[in-house]
Amino acid sequence: MRPPHWRLFPYLFFLWRFKLTPGGRYLFYGMILAGCGSVSVLVPVYQVFCGLAGLLLVCGLVGLRYRPNVTVHGQLPAKASVGVPVSVELTITNRSRRPVFDLMLICLKLPPTFKQLHANQVIPRLGGGQSTSMSLALQPSRRGLYDLGDVHVHSTFPFNIVRSGSSRHELGTTLVLPAFHPVARLDIPAGTRYQPGGIALTSNIGESPEYIGNREYVPGEPARRLDFRSWARLGKPIVREYQEEYYCRIALILDTFIPRGHPWRLARRPRDGVLYFPGFESEGQPRLDAAVSLAATIADALAGGEYIVDLFAAGPELYIFRSGRHTAHLENVLEILSCVDACHSDPLESITPAIADELGNISTVICLFLGWDEPRRHLAQTILESGCSLKMLMIRDPWADAPSAESRMPAFIQLTTDQISEGGIDVL
Repeated sequence: MRPPHWRLFPYLFFLWRFKLTPGGRYLFYGMILAGCGSVSVLVPVYQVFCGLAGLLLVCGLVGLRYRPNVTVHGQLPAKASVGVPVSVELTITNRSRRPVFDLMLICLKLPPTFKQLHANQVIPRLGGGQSTSMSLALQPSRRGLYDLGDVHVHSTFPFNIVRSGSSRHELGTTLVLPAFHPVARLDIPAGTRYQPGGIALTSNIGESPEYIGNREYVPGEPARRLDFRSWARLGKPIVREYQEEYYCRIALILDTFIPRGHPWRLARRPRDGVLYFPGFESEGQPRLDAAVSLAATIADALAGGEYIVDLFAAGPELYIFRSGRHTAHLENVLEILSCVDACHSDPLESITPAIADELGNISTVICLFLGWDEPRRHLAQTILESGCSLKMLMIRDPWADAPSAESRMPAFIQLTTDQISEGGIDVL
């Protein structure tokens, strides 16, 4: 059983964070300073302490008397995008007969990657039984699935020092999709390969198995292709012949490997001289986020073509997702990318077998690497030996040394996180 002070600390934090406004915290600081300087009732600063304490007490009592009793209705969108504000109109209804004053909204348990915009909106007065609407705007700064907690409706009447009211509304969860910048043209070596199953891989667009003629039956062929009318006319088994299905399948491989760093090893960035810990997630995360954004850019460019796109991404879980030709939409790809996390053990051990099973049907492979080492060189060589076209994109930090270009590896392109985040890439 936890001691009593474990329950006291959250309550004190609630009083400090919610009950006191920023102005109320400054008043509390002044009261503490005045109290520390009061060694006797004869010292004038004692009167300052009593005045500030009395003002805080009066605000608390008045706020308790006029605290709002309201209900809140409204729901944020289930999806948002990085850097794009998402808003909802909340309907606030006063359930009491007396009016309430100075209504405001505050979100106390927002994730650190969310920012509440226009937090100083105020409803000066809401009469008894009346309803009004108030906008709540939040801006996410990082992709992922987040629980936004509750939004609290409170009153700061009379002097914007103490908040009063316990009405709250649950915001639920929001999936933040990665931001990306479209490119004008995607230069990839595209070809077609025969796809077993043909039209089952796609929707009813593009090529379809068209009838091109008849021929004699070959033992082992499916009976559903038999043409019984021709068989009766010629006196021997005849089958219908259809055009084989050839599609362009493109595999998009997303590297999520960020090695763990060593806390005792420090390094300096050449540009600004700031100390950092190499290999920590805080240093490798921008590269992963840039790679995810670049993967979204490539998926967006391929969504307008007649391609089948297979996404391979390994983090704590292995993601294999197929889209293109209306089998799935770009938004479904973004949902997968928004939940991809960093992997501190090399994920190629789980990606390579899954890719090797599909290389015989894949036309082109696009690899997004966060680094370059022997396992990635081996994967690239395996792809080339299978007859697939290959395009490699390596994402690195702006201050990191660029690895030497691979003379034997085609389409080896190096991009920095700044280039991807600024969106200055027209042709990829």
